[in-house]
Amino acid sequence: MTVPPYEIQPAGRHAAIPTGSLFRRIYAPRACEALAYSLATYAMPLVVLATTGSASLTGLAFALEWIPRVAAFGFAGALVDRSGAAIVCFAASLARALVVAGAGVALALLRPGTAETVTVMALAAVTGALTQFGFIANEAVGAIVSRRDEGQSHKVQSVLIGVDQTATLVGPALGGVLLLTGPTRMLVCLCVLSCLSAALALQTPPTPLRAARQRSGGGLREGWQTLRSLPSLRRLVAGLAWSNLTLGLLQSASPVLVEERFGRSAAAVGTLWSVAAAATLLAVTCCRFALNRLGLWGVGVISATVAAAACLAVPQAPSYTRYVALVALFMAADGGLTVVLRTLRALIIPPAAFGATLSLTILLLLLPFPVAGILLALTPPPYLADVISVCALVQALTLFLTFVRLRNDPALRATTRPSCHQA
Repeated sequence: MTVPPYEIQPAGRHAAIPTGSLFRRIYAPRACEALAYSLATYAMPLVVLATTGSASLTGLAFALEWIPRVAAFGFAGALVDRSGAAIVCFAASLARALVVAGAGVALALLRPGTAETVTVMALAAVTGALTQFGFIANEAVGAIVSRRDEGQSHKVQSVLIGVDQTATLVGPALGGVLLLTGPTRMLVCLCVLSCLSAALALQTPPTPLRAARQRSGGGLREGWQTLRSLPSLRRLVAGLAWSNLTLGLLQSASPVLVEERFGRSAAAVGTLWSVAAAATLLAVTCCRFALNRLGLWGVGVISATVAAAACLAVPQAPSYTRYVALVALFMAADGGLTVVLRTLRALIIPPAAFGATLSLTILLLLLPFPVAGILLALTPPPYLADVISVCALVQALTLFLTFVRLRNDPALRATTRPSCHQA
């Protein structure tokens, strides 16, 4: 696919080449925001469980956390395209810091009961939405930088995913340890990280802006039009969206399974996700070299096979140790699939519509997460293993069909070649 001239030269302010190092302008802001994202995603269900003591409310909170995230994507993508990633990330991070600070004060003053439950559930929903604005902004910056490094986009994306996974390695463990002394210290840590993220966001390079008069469509409508013109990306997103239902169910159910089935503490839940993040980080590092030899399709097939096998085995895990090992194996394979998706996405989405199309693809990938939270809320704990088994079977089938259809797709065969304007 040849990118039209007006897409190569989008209207508005162009992305300038950063004057500082990639670490200072790209990786440090990404690391800070990713750590805040990790705490908001993995530790917030633990805050709900520690505050309410209810597995059903934990599942409901997981759904409430992801529903606003999903709803925010259309507006977030259009806002990044029109206003720039730096200002969006700054505003979202600062707003998150203020919300978390206010909630921390409220939880310290409130007595256990309905008011405390409502506060922590509202906190999960609001932080979820604000976190996604920062994620979209940082992803847009990463894509702009990786486009300039022709023929090496998968390496740039691997580094960015490595930054994310390192934050995921630290975040759950940090949140679990802080929660041992109560939710207040975890919220203080999230507030501080949000303030740092807001400050660092202002030094990131500018992203291309799309003039408001350029097109009549915008937001998710423009993203849908672009996605329809990219069949390889459309098929991959569809396959991974089904896979994310299993991932979301494992994320939301793990606090319940670890604490009730295996008799471990909240710190053990943090350890679980830290081990999984370490395995993912190792897998992403290996992908940087494997992509040069196997290509996107080859790495995707291997990752999909391992992910499906691990998920099918998770419900039968007889002990906490084996459960951690299987979840880590699944997350490592999911990291490989993420490298494939992000590399393909960064290379073939036209620059002027990147924010809107990115928002739509992430929206489709995250829709299963609130569904997973609702499933957990409706499923009695004794039947969780059966529900996970069914989801794992659906995941294995959809990933198989996805990569069979993509076997001869030129986009997945050609994206590691020198030119980034052909796919």
